[in-house]
Amino acid sequence: MIRLFCDGSVNAHTHVGVGAYLIVPENSTQDEALHVKLKIFPETSSTKLELQTLLWAMEEVCGMSDELVIYTDSQNIITLPSRKERFERRGYETNHKKIHEHAELYQAFYRVMEEVNCSLVKVKGHKLECDKDAMDRYFTLVDRASREALRKSGL
Repeated sequence: MIRLFCDGSVNAHTHVGVGAYLIVPENSTQDEALHVKLKIFPETSSTKLELQTLLWAMEEVCGMSDELVIYTDSQNIITLPSRKERFERRGYETNHKKIHEHAELYQAFYRVMEEVNCSLVKVKGHKLECDKDAMDRYFTLVDRASREALRKSGL
């Protein structure tokens, strides 16, 4: 089993975001050196970036394990599995009869979820340090890395 922590940070003015992910193998300890991977995504939004980052990370870890546990603070991603049937029934149309702006990303998400044995875990971001458990501390690494990379990039 692999734990995958994903997060992203977007500059609302430039619409550029940095996605970050961290792979934590099942038997790793918190003392091990872990490397957060980063990628810049142009023309994005916070919702779109969360999906783009997750899909990129899942593509990167594909085949590394039979089981994947994904940790995210994105409520949108957490609720996507329960919304699949409705999206498909409506042809990914909104209430205004327009194709949802993230339809392609949602479809890619559903395809990957069918191919990989994975589960989603909601992480509450920005907890006080004294309230964090080990999983929260791993998530903090990707949260900080994406924010710092965006800030340092000047984008």
